[in-house]
Amino acid sequence: MAGKFTFKKFTEIDLNDPFFNSLKEDYPADTSNIGFERWFQKKAAADSTALVFDDEEGLGAFVCLKEENEPIELVEGMLPAVPRVKISTLRLAERFRGQRLGEGAIGLALWKWQQSKTDEIYVTVFEKHDLLIAQLERFGFCLAGHNPNGECVYIKSRARVDYGDPYKSFPFINPAFQNAGYLIVDDVYHDTLFPYSEVKNALQEQVGLAVANGLTKVYIGSPTSRFPYRIGEPILVYRKFNGAGQKGYKSCITSYCIVTDVIVAKENNSFKMSLDDLIRRINNKSVFDENEIRAKYNNERNLVVVEMLYSGFFGAGNNVNWVWLKNNELWPEGYPTTARLTPEQLDVILREGNIDVSNVIIN
Repeated sequence: MAGKFTFKKFTEIDLNDPFFNSLKEDYPADTSNIGFERWFQKKAAADSTALVFDDEEGLGAFVCLKEENEPIELVEGMLPAVPRVKISTLRLAERFRGQRLGEGAIGLALWKWQQSKTDEIYVTVFEKHDLLIAQLERFGFCLAGHNPNGECVYIKSRARVDYGDPYKSFPFINPAFQNAGYLIVDDVYHDTLFPYSEVKNALQEQVGLAVANGLTKVYIGSPTSRFPYRIGEPILVYRKFNGAGQKGYKSCITSYCIVTDVIVAKENNSFKMSLDDLIRRINNKSVFDENEIRAKYNNERNLVVVEMLYSGFFGAGNNVNWVWLKNNELWPEGYPTTARLTPEQLDVILREGNIDVSNVIIN
């Protein structure tokens, strides 16, 4: 799937694109509502922007966010005013139904919410959009009630983060984690699997590209011993530089993930799962194609799959290099994937990466 998320002005987007037909049908103008078309025109007149996914076939996703602090009227009762981000529009093209573009769109909205530091994020959606509702629930949105238009109102709150599931707690790190670790990825694979922001604290084109195929990432490794990672643990993504020059300054931590699963496919030349099951499990979340996976499955002595949720990034000028890690006694003497970092050590590394830890690890 070629394409990426970018921010575009409403004036740059064609309201007559068939992509918007369902929104026009769902939100017609009447005596109590201005309707989608007039709302779009007002946003354009205000020089507003939206998060848009484009590919060779045209519009694939459209996300509009706004901050507000006002009550939410529900049939079941009024919700009090608190600082919130509202996903005022979230629409995916039919050709992406059931694919991971929706995961990326929701993830970008949740990153923007995290940056805003507001209490809640919410979205309204009609019950007929069952796949979208399933994605929202997967990422921790809970049904709060129904608005007078008959839409379901789904809310996610900082005060009630469900740390029992990494997806439901995204983009936050469980404060109860006991250890973190390193994941070492060669530069050529890293830049495909974990493209990271080139602009500090901005969700720009490279990050938009990174999440176009979803937030779930898969790493396939051939360790000499078992990876120590546990589900729910933070993992620091280390880009291993293989080019010319001072590798100690160019190899660095760029981003962090939460481990969602660790699958041992092969151990000491003993197969633990079939090739078909392995390929189905990896799907399109890895940088390797089916032939490469098949070769690794047949030829490697050990084969382990680490599934992760791409949770955050440092950005250019903030990436933490090997020299700094070594000088601060944060790089192990043995193979780094066996390292067990304490919460205090992870805190130090995140802060060096200019991450607001209090806005990432919350109680």
